[in-house]
Amino acid sequence: MLTRNCLLLFLWFVFDKGSLSLVRPPGPPLSRSRLGKENPRSLAGSMRNGASGFQRVKRGWVWNQFFVLEEYMGSDPQYVGKLHTDLDKGESEVKYTLMGEGAGSIFTIDATTGDIHALRSLDREVKPYYTLRAQAVDIDTNRPLEPESEFVIKVQDINDNEPKFLEGPYIASVPEMSPVGTYVTQVTATDADDPTYGNSARVVYSILHGQPYFSVDPKTGIIRTALPNMDREVKEQYQVLIQAKDMGGQLGGLAGTTTINITLSDVNDNPPRFSKSFFHLRVPESSAVGFAVGRIKAHDLDIGKNAEVEYNVVPGDGDNMFDIITSEHNQEGIIILKRPLDYETKKAYTFKVDASNAHLDPRFHSLGAFKDTATVKINILDVDEPPVFTKPSYEMDVYEDSPVGDIIGAVTAQDLDASNSPVRYSIDWKSDLDSYFDIDPVEGTISTNELLDRESIAQHNITIVATKLNSPVLTSRVAVTIHVLDVNEFAPELAIPYESFVCENAKVGQVIQTFSAKDQDLPQNGHKFSFKPSETDINNKNFTIRDFGNNTAGIVTLQSGFRRHSQKIYFLPVVIQDSGYPVQSSTGILTIRVCGCESDGSLLTCSAEAIFLPVGLSTGALIAILLCIVILLVIVVLYVGLRRQKNKETLMTSKEDIRDNVIHYDDEGGGEEDTHAFDMGTLCNPKVIKEKLLKENRDLFRRDIKPETKTGKNQPPVSQDSADICNFINQRLKENDVDNSAPPYDSLATYAYEGEGSVAESLSSIESLVADTNDDYDYLNEWGPRFKTLAGIFGEQSDTQSDTTTTENRL
Repeated sequence: MLTRNCLLLFLWFVFDKGSLSLVRPPGPPLSRSRLGKENPRSLAGSMRNGASGFQRVKRGWVWNQFFVLEEYMGSDPQYVGKLHTDLDKGESEVKYTLMGEGAGSIFTIDATTGDIHALRSLDREVKPYYTLRAQAVDIDTNRPLEPESEFVIKVQDINDNEPKFLEGPYIASVPEMSPVGTYVTQVTATDADDPTYGNSARVVYSILHGQPYFSVDPKTGIIRTALPNMDREVKEQYQVLIQAKDMGGQLGGLAGTTTINITLSDVNDNPPRFSKSFFHLRVPESSAVGFAVGRIKAHDLDIGKNAEVEYNVVPGDGDNMFDIITSEHNQEGIIILKRPLDYETKKAYTFKVDASNAHLDPRFHSLGAFKDTATVKINILDVDEPPVFTKPSYEMDVYEDSPVGDIIGAVTAQDLDASNSPVRYSIDWKSDLDSYFDIDPVEGTISTNELLDRESIAQHNITIVATKLNSPVLTSRVAVTIHVLDVNEFAPELAIPYESFVCENAKVGQVIQTFSAKDQDLPQNGHKFSFKPSETDINNKNFTIRDFGNNTAGIVTLQSGFRRHSQKIYFLPVVIQDSGYPVQSSTGILTIRVCGCESDGSLLTCSAEAIFLPVGLSTGALIAILLCIVILLVIVVLYVGLRRQKNKETLMTSKEDIRDNVIHYDDEGGGEEDTHAFDMGTLCNPKVIKEKLLKENRDLFRRDIKPETKTGKNQPPVSQDSADICNFINQRLKENDVDNSAPPYDSLATYAYEGEGSVAESLSSIESLVADTNDDYDYLNEWGPRFKTLAGIFGEQSDTQSDTTTTENRL
C-alpha cells in the first residue's frame, strides 16, 4: 500500500495538467490510506497517441476523508474543506457541485470557490460519517470538467458522554469468612464516545465507598474481598459505591457511579449452645405414652440449614423412658414419654442430652466439636389414680334359660396407690338397659337377673365400673362379654321346601333328590342329623329315604314305570332327628312330581298336556319346527311391508301437488317439443279454453297488442272466423317474429278483442275515436235498464258538446 501511494504521489508531480483536488482545512493529521478513484478516460487518453504520443495529465490530490468536529457551537457554519481543480483559473468558469448524504441539508458547497461548510451541529453518536460525491462542471455548459469523485466527511469525536452502568444497582453475595481476593461480582460501564479516537471511551474503575472490605480492578471492574474472616454474625450487609471515569481516569474526564449491595451468606461456623447446662422438669405419673414432658433449646448463631440442631438422649438413666425430637418450627428439643410412669416404682430420672449441627463444614473442624451437652432431671409427680382391673377385658359363658341369680363370673380391680383404698363395683346402666345382669358391689361377682334366650340375644356386652371408696370421682371401666350358650330346644327341619321330580322311565334304586336339614339351636360341636322314612309310610312301594351320614339324605325309587296319567304327584314323609340333649325330631314332607324325560334323564316337561304329543318327537325336532314357522312368518311380513311401501310410493308420486308445477320424468325429457308434460292450456285465456273444447284448431290472440282504431260508431260483434281477424293475427305474428323486444319463445300470447260477445262491444279507450270526434251515444238507451245511467251521462256530455259547437259556430 505504501509503495502504491508513493507511486501515485510521483505521478502527481510528473503530470502537470489540470485536475480536481480536495483541499482539507487545517486540523489534526488525516489518514491517507487510499487515493481517490482515477478516471479511466484520463488513463486511456494518455495512450491515445501511441507510445510516441504519450500525454501526461496532471492531477491534484484526492483526499480520502474530511473531518468535522461534533457538537460545534459556533454561530457561523463550520468550515469542512475545499474542492479545487487545476482547471479553475480563478475566472469563475468552474462550478462545483455536491451530492450524497446530507448534501444541501447538512453540508453545503460554494459553487464558485468549492468551500464546504456544515450547516448544523453534528453528533457522532447519531451518525459517525457521511459519504458524498463532488464534481467540477463548466459554469456555462454544465459539461463535466473532471470525473465525479467520492469522499467521506467523518465526524470527529469529543468527550461528551460519561460512562454509564446499564445494569446497576447491583446485588451480590459472598460467603462469610472468605479469604482475601474472593470474587464477588463484576460491574461494567459503557461510554458512547469513539473508542478508536483518543481516550474519550477509555474507562477506569475505582471504589469510592466500601473500603477496606472490598476492592475493584480498575480495568475489568471485578469486585473482590479485601479483608479476611468477615463474620456475618457481626455485620451482614455492605454497600459499595463504584465510579467509572473516562479519559483513562485523568483530570477532566467524565464519570458515572453505581451502587453494589453485597450480602455475606452464612456458613456453619458456629456450634449450637444451650442457654444453661441444667434443666429441671416435672411430669405427672398419669401421663400417657407420647406425652410431651418438656422443651429445651440450644441456640445457633447461624441461619437456615446451618442452624438445624439434632438432639440425642445420652444412654443412661432415662434413655429407655424418654426420647427427644427436634421441632421444625423453632429448633427446640421436645422430650417425649416412651413408657408409662409409676411414682411408686421410681420418683425421678436424670440423664444428659446432646445438641449438634446436622450439616457440618469441614473447614471449621479445627475450631472444636460442633455440639453442646446439658443435663435434664425429670421428677415424677404422684397422682391419685383410679383402680386398675386385673384384666383388660373379660369373657364369660352362661346357658340360656338359667335360673335367675346364677353366678356367671367375677371381675377384680385394686388401688395401686399407697392408700390402697377399697374398690366398689357397678354395672353401667347404658350397657344393660334391660337389666339382664347384676353384680355384687364388694366381691365383683356377676349373676343373672332375667331368663336368657340365645335365639333372641346370643351375646351381651356390658361395662363394669370400679370406683375407689375414698375418691368416688376416680373410676375405671372394663368390658365384659357374656356368651349365651345354646340348649337343644328346637327340632330340626328341612333346609328348604324341596320339590323333586321323577322321570317316567326312572329305574329302580335311582337317587332322584338329595336334601339336608337345619336347626335353630347352636350346638358346641356343630349339628349332627339323621334321616329315615316315617313309620306311617313304611309300606310305601314307590320311594324310600337313604341317609348318607353327612347330614344329607336322598330319595330313592323302589319301582320303575311311573305314569303321569295315572298319578302326577307323590308325597313322601321323612323323619329328621338331631344329636342334642334331649333329642329333638320332626317330620318333613317331600313333594315328588312325575315328569317326561329323555333317555339320558334330562327333563322335558311335567305338564299333563305333553302326554298327547307323539312319543318319538324329540326336543330338537320341536325346536326345528318352531324355527321354520318363525322364518316363514318373517318372510310374509317382509313381503307385505315391501308391497305396502311400493303402493305408498306410487300414490305419493301420482298425487304430487300440481300447484308447485313439479313434473316427474321416468326417462329423458323431450325438450321444447314435449307438450304432454304440462297442460299448456292453463296459461290460456279462460274464454279461449272453453272454446277450445268446441274447436280444436283455433288461433290465440295476443292481449298485449293494441287493436286498430275502428271508425264505426256502433260496431257489431265480429266473428273470429272472418278474414280481417286472420289478417290481423298474421300481421301481429310477423311483427313479433322480427321484434327483439317481444316476449320469450316459451311465453303464450293471446290475440283477441276486449269485450268480445258483449252487445256493447269494447269500451276500451284503445279502440275509442279521437277525442275531438262527436259521438252519438243514443244507442245506449237501447241496451236496457242496466245502461240507463250510463246513457244519461254520455247523453248530457253529447248535448253539452253540441251546444258548445253551436256557440262556437255562431261566434
